[in-house]
Amino acid sequence: MFEALGLDADEERVYLALVPVPGATASELSVELGLSVGDAERLLKRIESHGLAARSGTSGRYVAAPPTVALGALLTLARDSLWRAEQGTAALSEQYRAASAARTVGDLVEVVSGPDAVRHRFTQLQQAAESELLAFVTAPTRLVHWSDNPAEREAARRGVRMRLIVERELLEEPGAMDDAERSMAAGEEIRIAESLPIKLVLADRTMALVPLRPNAAEGAVVVHTSMLLDALVALFDACWERAIPLRFRSSSGSPGSSDDEASLVTDMDVKILSLLLTGMTDEAVAKQLDLSARTIQRRIRQLMDLAGARTRLQLGWHASRAGWL
Repeated sequence: MFEALGLDADEERVYLALVPVPGATASELSVELGLSVGDAERLLKRIESHGLAARSGTSGRYVAAPPTVALGALLTLARDSLWRAEQGTAALSEQYRAASAARTVGDLVEVVSGPDAVRHRFTQLQQAAESELLAFVTAPTRLVHWSDNPAEREAARRGVRMRLIVERELLEEPGAMDDAERSMAAGEEIRIAESLPIKLVLADRTMALVPLRPNAAEGAVVVHTSMLLDALVALFDACWERAIPLRFRSSSGSPGSSDDEASLVTDMDVKILSLLLTGMTDEAVAKQLDLSARTIQRRIRQLMDLAGARTRLQLGWHASRAGWL
């Protein structure tokens, strides 16, 4: 909770145990927290040095400092440090922009070699994003699987808009639907394409990471502001417009649908329709949703009857128009 203020987990644990009591000795805290008396005494002295506690007379008891005072002081110091870092970053960014006109092609395209270096720059790119992260996710995935990416999830929690275009082949991997559903629940937007030309990550439309070969571990290039970056951004936007949105729940309030009709369309129906629209076969959809192909076909027939559709193409058109997808 208070790592950003310079407290480690043990110091925080001791302070939180001390706050709700009038005072406590190292011996008493050692029993409550399952520590040795020596460890409890060392931790109490450490939080005392942070101004979070004070020894009461000669009794050996420690009393917690008021949180608004003790933690408030640490917050002020942290804010000041962050402000200075922000000002320093802004000044460096201005110098970088001023020098960009004089940069050579080699300065605008940085080559990164080796799996560790590529992974590090990939993580840096996501951590630096302030407003938007865009990505092409192609098969096979390397280094960091598209569904197992802590830096991406942290960016989503910061409010960074996440838009991913995923190759359809990846949806057929075991557990892919569960992974995608968790990502979308965290705020990510996912669209599906039959194929994508390259692997790509774009941060705030100001920097891109592009692997040099299908095996991303061999190396990648980091592209800074340039016409090449503009082309990569335009490529993403064009592919996004053509890709199929992945949906797991029915939309509401769309024109062309009735409440009675919409109430008959379940979330499972929406998953089935969404996957079929990406080009997956009945068998592949059934495998992902842990259903039989016969169940998938029967439910599609029922949806066609509900929509008054004679073909699956008409069903897809009606589903979109009626707000099912």
